[in-house]
Amino acid sequence: MVLFLVSRDTSLSADEAWRRLTAWERHAEVVPLTRVRVVTVPPRGAGTVFVARSGVGPVAFDDRMEVVVWRPPLDGGPGLCRLVKRGSLVVGWAEIEVRPAAGGGSRVVWREELGVRRLPRVFDPLLGSAGRRMFGRAVDRLLSHP
Repeated sequence: MVLFLVSRDTSLSADEAWRRLTAWERHAEVVPLTRVRVVTVPPRGAGTVFVARSGVGPVAFDDRMEVVVWRPPLDGGPGLCRLVKRGSLVVGWAEIEVRPAAGGGSRVVWREELGVRRLPRVFDPLLGSAGRRMFGRAVDRLLSHP
């Protein structure tokens, strides 16, 4: 398992950044070769389950996730969403924190502990580097497109 962090400052309000980052279906628009299906009915919050299917044809896998903490930003305070990965291949957790910035806008911090079952630890540095790049690009794209 590897732990990595992606941090971004944005001119978006904390509420708008939160909305863009937690619209789960939108993640399919910014992560190549991925489809996202929300399994549970709205409203969104703790208990929401969604599945990201990544890959092509027989070389694809499901990354099943459950929202276990859901605290949207309120009254100038930070928001926090924690996901637990419950897939047969991908395991770990992710946290999305959105906090208002002092001069306006907001700061986004995405923390993730990522593991791939049966992948030897010798590959952890590569997995961490790939995770930082992939999720960094996804955060950038989600924040830049309404």
